[in-house]
Order: sequence, then C-alpha cells, then structure tokens
Amino acid sequence: MATTIEVEDTITVGALAERLMIPVSKLIAELMKNGIMATVNERIDLETAQIITEELGLDVEFKGKSTDSPIPQRVKPKGGTAAVPRPPVVAVMGHVDHGKTSLLDAIRGSKIASSEAGGITQHISAYMIEHNGRSITFLDTPGHEAFSAIREHGAQLTDIIVLVVAADDGVKPQTIEAIRFARKAGVKILVAITKIDKDDADPNRVKQQLSEQNLLPEEWGGDTVVQEVSAKTSKGLNELLDMILLMADMEELKADIDVPASGLIIEAHVEVGRGPVARALVEAGVLKPGQFIVAGHTYAKIRNLESSKSEPLKQAGPSTPVTITGFKSLPEFGDEFRVVKDERSARSQADMTARENHKVSNRGITSNELLRIINRSNELKELNIIVKTDVQGSLTSVIDSLKALNTEEVAVRIVGSGIGSITENDLRLSKASNAQIYGFNVNCASAVRQQAVRDRIELRLYNVIYELIDDVKKELEQLLAPEVIETETGTLVIKGIFNTTKTSIICGGEVTKGKLVTPSYARIERNGKKLMTAEVTNLKRGPTDVNEVTEHEMCGISLRTPAKLELQIGDRLIVFTKEVQERHL
Repeated sequence: MATTIEVEDTITVGALAERLMIPVSKLIAELMKNGIMATVNERIDLETAQIITEELGLDVEFKGKSTDSPIPQRVKPKGGTAAVPRPPVVAVMGHVDHGKTSLLDAIRGSKIASSEAGGITQHISAYMIEHNGRSITFLDTPGHEAFSAIREHGAQLTDIIVLVVAADDGVKPQTIEAIRFARKAGVKILVAITKIDKDDADPNRVKQQLSEQNLLPEEWGGDTVVQEVSAKTSKGLNELLDMILLMADMEELKADIDVPASGLIIEAHVEVGRGPVARALVEAGVLKPGQFIVAGHTYAKIRNLESSKSEPLKQAGPSTPVTITGFKSLPEFGDEFRVVKDERSARSQADMTARENHKVSNRGITSNELLRIINRSNELKELNIIVKTDVQGSLTSVIDSLKALNTEEVAVRIVGSGIGSITENDLRLSKASNAQIYGFNVNCASAVRQQAVRDRIELRLYNVIYELIDDVKKELEQLLAPEVIETETGTLVIKGIFNTTKTSIICGGEVTKGKLVTPSYARIERNGKKLMTAEVTNLKRGPTDVNEVTEHEMCGISLRTPAKLELQIGDRLIVFTKEVQERHL
C-alpha cells in the first residue's frame, strides 16, 4: 500500500528529500535526469514530485492540502486608469552555449559573449534597444545550471520570454527549466531557433521536441510563435523584433507614471570610487536623480542615474533599466525599491526591514531539525568556506550551488560571504574558522595574497562559476570516507592446530575453493556461524613461505586475531582481500 504524504501545492527539494528520507543530492540528481535543474531550496509542484518518486521506485502518493498562509508570489504592478503604454520587458533564456548572448549582441550591435569568462553569461544584464521607433528592454540571463536563481528571477521580471534553442543541439535541460519558469511566472513564450546557418542545423527536430513540451508551433496548428534566426548572418532578427512588439501590443502593457517610482534590483556590486552600485528595472513611476529610495535593508539618495550604456539620465520611466549609485550599503539581489519623500523616511523604513530580517535569521530551528543534526553530528564532515563575488546575483547562485552539493556525510559550511575584493578581514576570518576562501570574479591585492601565503590560507580565485563548483566538489570528495571493497578469494578447512595465543593462531588445512593469498583477511566460521575476523599474516607450503596457495593444496596459515579463540578441527576460513577506493559525489 502506498504511503500518503500531504503537502501544499508546491514543496522545496530539500523538504521533499526529508519527507522521503533520502539524501537531497540523490533527489537533485534524479531531477536533473528528468531535465529539471533545481536547487535544494527551489520549489517543485506535486505532479513533478510524484513523477520523480516513481522514477526512484518509491511507492508514495502525494495529496495536496490547502494552507492559510500560502507562499507569496510576486505580482508585477499593473497600471490604473491613468496608465500609459510602456515598452515590453523581454528575457532571453535557454540552455548554456545555445547563443543567447550572441543573439543579443547581434540585436544590439555589441560584442559581449567573447569577453565573458568561459563563453557563458555570468550575470543578469539589462539594456534597451529601439526598433521601428519603439523601445524594447532585454534581459540576458545566464544559462549555466548554477544560475538557476537568477533565471527564475529574470522570468518574474518579464512580459515575454524569448526561448533560445540551438538548431544543431535541440531542447536541453535548461531549455525545459526556462519553460517551467515562464509558466510559473505566467509569461508568454516566443521561441527563437538559433544557429540555423550551421551545416547540422535541424529546425524541424527542434519543433518536434518543443511540441513534446506542449509548445506546439503555429505552423503546426499550435499557438507558439517560432522564429528561425542566425546571429552570424542576422537572418530573421527584424522578424523576431517585429513579433516581440506584436505580442506586446496584444498584452496591452501599461504602467502608471504619476506615482512614486518603484521597481526591482536585478544586480548589485561595489565599484572603486563609486561605492555600492545597483542595476535596477523601473516598473512604475518616473525615477530621477536626487530622489530618496528604499531597497530592502538599505536606502539611497540617488547620486547618479545612468542608462544601460552608462549615459547620464535625467529621468527613467517604466521598463527602463538603470544604474543607481548613492546607496549606503549593497541592496540585495531581488529587492523591490520605491521612492520615499525624504531621508528620514528612507532610513526608518530601511532600519525596520533590517530588524525584521534579523529576527527571521535568528529564529530557532525546529525540534525535528535539532534531532536530525544531533544524530548526524558524529558522521557529518564539513568544509568551511568563505565566498566573495563581484555582484549579489552571483553570490546567491554560488551559495545555492554549493549547498546543493551537501550529502548526509559531507557538507559545505559558509562561514562568511560578501561582495567585493578579498580583504585582510577575510583572511582573519579564514584563520579563525579554518576556512578556504573562494573568490568569483573578484580581485585580490598583492599584499593580501602575500599575507595568505604567509598564513598558509587556501585562497582560490575563479572567473567561471562551474570551475569553482567543481573544485569545491573535489574538496568535499576528499572528506568522504573511502569505500572498502571486499573480494572473496578462497576457502580453507582446518585440519590441524599448531599454536594459539591471545593474538595469534598457527594452523593448517586444505584449500577447498579458490585460492589463498597474502596479505589478506579471513572470516573464521564454525557450522556456518561467524566467530571473528582475523588478518592472514603468512602462508606456508611445507617449510616454504609462499604468497599464494591454490585449490586442493595443503598449507599452513598464520593469523593475527583481535582476541583469543579456541579453534577446532573442521572450522572454515573464508579468505578475502580488501581494496580501498575513493568515492565521488
């Protein structure tokens, strides 16, 4: 009979693994096999949970239950009666290396992909272009699986998602994930089949794969717009932009401009000489330099307001991507911002949010969690890490990806994290907590490097996220207890006993099966019952020491025992070897 688990409409991967009593890494691996790239804190729906448990061979039935306090979903602001038309916000999403950034480069006429480390987008970026006298705001989201949080964040920001699929590669895991994000956010999908100029391009195969994901192309009788494009030759680009504007017109996108400006922080980092810098998307109202804005636990008097081309702006309306300086501290990736009347209001609201966040972070763990930690404390090995990245979005992605590596035996423990260069404070924290320092897209002054060498602190810098994650994975694997593989080699029946002490036995017998080798181990059995395990220290054939005795031969054997044992004629020795193998996550 199937076990019934009652959950809300969705459940986090970590919570599901706990309910199923399986390692979260095993569940994430099974999700990946099914094309779902989910982190430990990401939520999946009941249907997905049921499919995955069936794939794992678990007899579990899920039953939805209503909840009085559902997890809030961010709703994009809608304009009132005085709202005016606004440009569409378009996110470009898809599998890594399918040509998202190259497509946007062709649209914008710039060169970005070649300068990105590893040839993949490392951050979310936003900029506005003009087409036929109208504006379109584009968001470029990373394709690597580690940036799942950024991609979902991008989906929630947008009106239309351009799903990029390479004609020579087809639908891949991040493609399916992007479709899921779009549906979850209620966003329209437009498919761009890229790389059609390549010799092995097969657009029809891609369309077939899309139909299997319930995205039936219009030409096949469905309602999904599919446009074939080439960033290399610019074929289909104008048609793609025309279709984006047509879809935007059908959505009748509007926003209020006579309200205090508000929007969302999409990136934040520290720049030398400018301090905290945030990239944001205005969603309503008109943002101007000199205004006071609140974003989560921090606030700013806008010192500089710039476009995505780093040009000064006197004002920015709805759907405009902007760069803002003047923050007292770094806002968080995903914070909503809003204009307030003065600095006093800004400081008060920011302080209130900071206090609420502090309360949440200091809430005690549940009794069940405490018991689980106590039970695992003797076996869990932790790798202490300090993470420094260039921007908030990257920090979120790196930490989420590292936490997904955790198992019942080994885990990453983030003892410190932050934005900006690696400093002497990081070295002090590393020394105090015995932590390794991992930097992503950040610098490290030569004096700090020299200090790290003197203090023998492990300091590693990366500009490609999957290289960082792979290296942490290797460090965790070194903490795993090695696997001991036992291989049975032969059986000996005792025919004579020559000497017995507290810690050794010398006896003789006939090899009835296989062969005996040394060094090896032996399980001593009597009437099928195991008495103890001993170490084989020597073999003799007659007066001669040998390393091997084969079936049907007589031999003498010396054993090192953990305690004294009165061996009897007729006892059996099951001889086996042990091989130690490294384990992998």
